[in-house]
Amino acid sequence: MYETKIDLRNWSNSNSSGNNNNNNGKEDEDGNEVEDGIGVNYGLLGDNLPPPAQVINFLKSKSIQNIKIFDPNTDVLKALEDSGLSVILRTRNEDLQALATDPTFATNWILTNVIPHASTINFTYISAGNVSYIRTISNFCIRSLAQFGLALKPKNLDIPVSTTISLQVLGTSYAPSNGVFFEDVIQFMQPIAQFLAARQYPLLANVYPYFAYSGNPSQIQLDYALFRKKVGQPTVEVVVTETGWPSAGDVYETIDNAQTYANNLIEHVSSSRATPTRPGKVLETYIFFSLQ
Repeated sequence: MYETKIDLRNWSNSNSSGNNNNNNGKEDEDGNEVEDGIGVNYGLLGDNLPPPAQVINFLKSKSIQNIKIFDPNTDVLKALEDSGLSVILRTRNEDLQALATDPTFATNWILTNVIPHASTINFTYISAGNVSYIRTISNFCIRSLAQFGLALKPKNLDIPVSTTISLQVLGTSYAPSNGVFFEDVIQFMQPIAQFLAARQYPLLANVYPYFAYSGNPSQIQLDYALFRKKVGQPTVEVVVTETGWPSAGDVYETIDNAQTYANNLIEHVSSSRATPTRPGKVLETYIFFSLQ
């Protein structure tokens, strides 16, 4: 994963683009204005990272309400207790096979990582892995979702379960309205989409417009952003669980571009413009950022 450097120290409690007229007056417990639909990813890769409690307090000080964590780290979960943050909890990809094939493993995963925190943490979704190449682990994904559903039901926990995909499964990703899956991926995605649609759960997606832009800058506008997927289930919502812009590398990878992308994304989500096919709906979005 490339480094995305966004200066959260200057993150406004109203709107990073300066427009604070679209948050519908929503405030946190301290009276600070917050942005509907905007969250951040919290990862632990790096050196000399601050302790989880410090990070959570920092995010709260910026009125950030939503967070995604990449695995059920005990220290992070402890820091999130009674924080008021809404949390997407992801499994590790290496656990998908065991989750899919061993009901006891799935039950123990829930008992270990969810039940002890269920009364103090608002788990928004549980994501079965982070799928870059769905062809290789797709069967594990759909079976993991089913096993999680079975493990949660006896505990009376109504936590949506889903999986996370990337743009690599799209045969066409630009223009966004033309987004379609590769033909050989559709057979894997359809049962996942059917599972989600039947339960009104969203599909989670990692969206990095930079890669499309850098590969075809002459035809793709720099403000290229969000997309629609066609999986034969038009009722399935999409939650953008990762997005960002690299801040170091080639000519397009600058801190200014990364900050501009983040600011414009926040303004777009806050405005409720969403996508052309679903105007007026807040598109839940999580920004990837670096703690270093």
